[in-house]
Amino acid sequence: MNTQLKGQVAWVTGGASGIGLAAAIEFVKAGAHVVISGRTPATNAGALATLQALGSAQVILLDVADKHAVLAAAQQIIAQHGRIDILVNSAGTNATQRNFDVLTTDAWDDVVAINLSGSFYCVHAVLPQMRAQKGGLIINVSSWAGLFASKLTGPAYNATKRAVLALTESINMEECGNGIRASSVLPGEVATPIMEKRPVPPSTEQRERMVQAQDMGQAILFVAQMPARTCVNELVISPTYNRFYLGGLETPPAK
Repeated sequence: MNTQLKGQVAWVTGGASGIGLAAAIEFVKAGAHVVISGRTPATNAGALATLQALGSAQVILLDVADKHAVLAAAQQIIAQHGRIDILVNSAGTNATQRNFDVLTTDAWDDVVAINLSGSFYCVHAVLPQMRAQKGGLIINVSSWAGLFASKLTGPAYNATKRAVLALTESINMEECGNGIRASSVLPGEVATPIMEKRPVPPSTEQRERMVQAQDMGQAILFVAQMPARTCVNELVISPTYNRFYLGGLETPPAK
């Protein structure tokens, strides 16, 4: 076991699947105690079994769109472990009917509530403890769409993932004097369950050419293992076979 994170406490939202679970696996293997949170009990249970086979982990049932539940989750972690060293905001979603001609206001609200407000709630909940301990790392999972908006990803996802970059910059501007650093991780296409929310989900062959969840787990571990004196402000990761470069992704398939 690589124990470079031994003794640290990491909270990973959306930690029961996809990028969040991959990061949680790497953190557990690196010696951290990992708390994952997610809103689906069965998925949470399966992820927890995987993590506990590797090291120290627990799970909290949580919808990050619920600000009161987020605060309670943070307080529970601090009460049990005395600290939160790392927060990974990986909970995310998108609407299937995602472009202006079909996007509903309810679907917009759902994407904003999870991708943006949920991230803010978690940051807001951990900052007092991180200030008190004079250190902490916040990793916000943004997206390629946060830099390069596309019709494929749609206005709600584009807007929230770009806003995550501003949230990360604001943390660094205001909290670097307290030893707190924040990183935005911006993946291109990653073969995770969110692909099923696309109007036409990618094929198995297409997904095999994408960045894999475990690749993102290793990238997030890299950020977490940098010395506390160093901040990785943004980390952009894309498939070598980048379909955004190759064309054909900007316009959604005809309805």
